[in-house]
Amino acid sequence: MSSAIHAERLARVRAALKAQGLDGFVVPISDEHMSEYVGDYAQRMAWLTGFGGSAGTAAVLPTRAAVFVDGRYTVQVRDQVDGSLFDYVGVPQSSVAEWLGANVAAGQKIGFDPWLHGIDWARSLGRALTAKGATLVAVDINPLDAAWDDQPAPSAAPVAVHDVALAGQSAVEKREVIADWLNVNGLDTTVMTALDSIAWTFNIRGTDVSHTPVGLAFALLHSDATADLFIAPEKVTDAVRAHLGNSVRIHDRDAFEAALAGLKDKKVAVDPDRAVAAIFTALEAAGAKIERHRDPAVLPKAIKNETELGGTRAAHVRDGVAVARFLQWMEDVAPQGGLDELGAAAKLRAFREEGGGLVDLSFDTISAAGPNGALPHYKVDETTNRAIETGTLYLVDSGGQYADGTTDITRTIAIGPPTAEMRRRFTQVLKGHIALATARFPKGTRGSQLDILARQYLWADGVDYAHGTGHGVGTYLAVHEGPQRIAKPAGGQAGTEEPLHAGMILSNEPGYYKAGAFGIRIENLVIVVPLSIDGAEEDMLGFETITFAPIAQNLVETALLSSAEADWLDAYHAEVFEKLAPGMSAADRGWLAAACAPLDRTAAALAA
Repeated sequence: MSSAIHAERLARVRAALKAQGLDGFVVPISDEHMSEYVGDYAQRMAWLTGFGGSAGTAAVLPTRAAVFVDGRYTVQVRDQVDGSLFDYVGVPQSSVAEWLGANVAAGQKIGFDPWLHGIDWARSLGRALTAKGATLVAVDINPLDAAWDDQPAPSAAPVAVHDVALAGQSAVEKREVIADWLNVNGLDTTVMTALDSIAWTFNIRGTDVSHTPVGLAFALLHSDATADLFIAPEKVTDAVRAHLGNSVRIHDRDAFEAALAGLKDKKVAVDPDRAVAAIFTALEAAGAKIERHRDPAVLPKAIKNETELGGTRAAHVRDGVAVARFLQWMEDVAPQGGLDELGAAAKLRAFREEGGGLVDLSFDTISAAGPNGALPHYKVDETTNRAIETGTLYLVDSGGQYADGTTDITRTIAIGPPTAEMRRRFTQVLKGHIALATARFPKGTRGSQLDILARQYLWADGVDYAHGTGHGVGTYLAVHEGPQRIAKPAGGQAGTEEPLHAGMILSNEPGYYKAGAFGIRIENLVIVVPLSIDGAEEDMLGFETITFAPIAQNLVETALLSSAEADWLDAYHAEVFEKLAPGMSAADRGWLAAACAPLDRTAAALAA
């Protein structure tokens, strides 16, 4: 999209601000539920700036504007956003508050939409502006919405029942668990705003957000195990109404704010990390007694039951067949030339669809050739689409949404002979992946304590990667799910200090990125499982790998592997063949057998 279009949109937003008596405005990538991925109607920052990432903020002043992104998007933001219109600001090195503090004038009024920001963020920015003589103003009408004349409407698609045979626990049972938690904590009600929490609690799924099967709704859950669900009436079918039962009162989504006013004198639990500022303001105005607690669905949603784990294991086998068929196809087709990133991504989706049961992708496929692979969160489109050429690496990070599970897998392959540097870096990433996959750790261990296992071999060469090593994953829900996370403890990332529990699903995805050249990532999903160790004096945990697809052996520098690491790779490939071969044709099984053959250990001596 041309910079002239975004210049015109920026001018329209400034005109809308002036009409509302504002001097500036902050534009997040967010919705009323503080979702990571948002519906088309809430893609305000993309409309204004052209930025297509999933995390970022923009700020607009009368003569200056800026976009704020973290290290994942440093290159992408410069490709997509016109630097003559917006300053590029890196976080956490700087922040919206710092930039505004340096650029606002005394007496200026900076607006924000209280339905799109957290309460702590709003109060912190308000204090920072006050120190500069400026004021933060909550708006009733978002000026972006006033300027965006063809803004899509929120989805009206109906939600559907997520059967207990897949959920493993009824919605009634889940509400009773939450009611018990409320009673133990002396609370009357909890406000639930996170879309995946609502989907999980009520055993419903929707199509309102691309790649995440949720429906737009709010909920109030009460200590008597009843609930009020606020959702557009056209989204509730007779089957859903019957499923929810008489203990769930259904209201229009637009009635949610008014319902908060009815909680006077009630002790109400609100999650400040998931509930927007407007909810706190409404409850305070109503005279409710607010207590800050984490959304009570977050932890039980993250700790999967045996039904959910069985379903996701089955989904990963079907998905693995599709990925393996794609890797075989790439091996045949890519060296011939004429293939590009969009074509490869489309073919991978076709293989998933042929496998059956695919509801949606779990995120936009990262199909990255050559230097595009060095962008960890690259998103291919018509303007960035690159040919897949011999002599390069191709990185594909993708996943599927199935009714019984959510998948997320990354494989890196060489198109033609790889260089020695490519093989060294790939093997270092693989060694880190194996170190994490085979880790044993005491119950209570945090993700931050495990992160170094995946980085140690890269660090030994003075290199690193700028993203976390592992994120939580839902079951037919969000591909990025909290509270667990494996990452460095610094930087304010949520979840790194969350203890890991048996039943949690996480990714294992170390990587390496050489700007302008190539990217490498190896990602499998793992389940936290209890371990029985002879003589153990602690309750111990480990990981069960549930993603199955060949890892490119022509990128492995065997001499850098220990015997134990080589044994792990051989055992992993043996299991890949065992799991996937029954779902493949005879010809495909032949390729799979070769891709999963034991390492050639005669090429070089294994590391001591």
